[in-house]
Amino acid sequence: MEVGAADFGRRLPRLRGRVRRAAFLAFDMEFTGLHSASPQNDKPSLFDSPVERYLKARQSVQHFTVTQLGLAIFSNESSNKYVVHSYNFFLFPSTWGVMDVEFTLSASSIQFLSHYGFDYNKFLKDGIPYMNEAQEKILHQHLLEGSRKVSSALDRDVLKKAIDEVTCWVAAAEEEETMILQDLSGYQMLEVQLVLRQALQNVWTQSLGIKKVMVKKVNPERRRLLENSPYDCCQKELILLSARGFTNLFQILVQAKKPLVGHNMLLDLMHLHDKFYKPLPESYEEFKKNIHNLFPVLIDTKTVTKSIWKKCRFPRGSSLLEVYAVLCSSNLNPKDSTCPEIALASDCSRYAEKKSPHEAGYDAFLCGSVLLKAAHLLLCRSTDDAVEAAPSFPQYLTVLAEYLNKVNFIRGGVSSINFSGEDTPCHHPPLLVVHVRGWPGLNERQIYQEFKALCSFDVRRLSKNQFLLLSNKFKHVRLVLRDYKHHPHLRISVYRHWRHSPGVNCLLQVSGVVALWSLLAFVLGGAPRCLF
Repeated sequence: MEVGAADFGRRLPRLRGRVRRAAFLAFDMEFTGLHSASPQNDKPSLFDSPVERYLKARQSVQHFTVTQLGLAIFSNESSNKYVVHSYNFFLFPSTWGVMDVEFTLSASSIQFLSHYGFDYNKFLKDGIPYMNEAQEKILHQHLLEGSRKVSSALDRDVLKKAIDEVTCWVAAAEEEETMILQDLSGYQMLEVQLVLRQALQNVWTQSLGIKKVMVKKVNPERRRLLENSPYDCCQKELILLSARGFTNLFQILVQAKKPLVGHNMLLDLMHLHDKFYKPLPESYEEFKKNIHNLFPVLIDTKTVTKSIWKKCRFPRGSSLLEVYAVLCSSNLNPKDSTCPEIALASDCSRYAEKKSPHEAGYDAFLCGSVLLKAAHLLLCRSTDDAVEAAPSFPQYLTVLAEYLNKVNFIRGGVSSINFSGEDTPCHHPPLLVVHVRGWPGLNERQIYQEFKALCSFDVRRLSKNQFLLLSNKFKHVRLVLRDYKHHPHLRISVYRHWRHSPGVNCLLQVSGVVALWSLLAFVLGGAPRCLF
């Protein structure tokens, strides 16, 4: 089900009820870009520690914005049946009052989403506003000061036109006579009313459904009565509620404390934090702590499926859709009556008829479905006897215990980020060191290109004429050591910290100098004389 700004407000109460009744929630996000082109070393590397990767990703998250968020609400309505309400929320940063957010577009990401049918008109014209706590504080201060500054040039033009129309009309209008302003967006409906009420003391305004505002000519006494009405949509609290937009639903998700499921979800979590909670902190540990407080139970289906490929011996899938297809295969769970039944709700049934990869709502549905099927597979493999009764969701959480709060870490120093504890280092093949001789000016990019045709390595400069190579495959290490054994310019060996580390070499050089000076002092000074 697609949800935009026009109908988000009326759907929010029902969404709140469904979230509270849910067994768990699955989500997915689409962005205007993934990795910033500046600086050039922003992309993930096998050399990255979790802190380094976080700081890289933080720069990208601050550059790009969210175009679409998919939320799949899984409700366990009977013993082994899960009913899914899957939503596509189009999002656009809040432009209310002084708010004006800058974001970057990555050409490759825009092209990718366009290929899969993403509707940029809905993103731009009907995107649900949102803001984090820092932005909300600015807006609140703006409202308290009574400022009517408008950031958007489009909104300024709309306001000017509306004021001109009402000013001309009110001069000749009778008391209690009305006129209708049309084709106003959600923000513009509020801005127009606030500006007109401030500029003209003999008018009153009222929203009329979608995109319409009624203007009525009133006397001063009538105006005072209307200003004190508790149902006035232009009260500061209601304005803030409207300007928060999707952030209201985010707060509902946080309060519900339901298990939150994603796939390769590190960037998604960072955007959740940055766009709807607080700007991302510089501290990696603070980020982990904040996310764990917001969502105490996280499950990354990438982490789960990476592990059970070996345990359950089923074919690997490179994409979420392929993993889902494998887990749905009758060869994997033949005639298992206890396997969970997953049914899309009647008002969210489009995905039952059509595959829509890289549409956030569809990917969220796949993600939650993969979780249930993978958990059931693990439960079946963990018991000697057949599973007789339909398992409950808490039973699935028990069998998934070792994967909870461990979010997949792509190409780096750890296999996953543990949001409820210490990150566990992963075991890479041996690190290689390249000694360059007779090939001046060589840089990391050229070293990478040299080995690219043969195998995959990440490269990092160690010193002026030395580079480190790191791969995630042992066969690549063996291949390079064999094929470059007699290379005229590159000498490759296994990295030894005591031998190749610049810090160790510097310490040895300093120690050598100190020892040499001590020896010279001893020789030149002679042996100490004995006194009689």
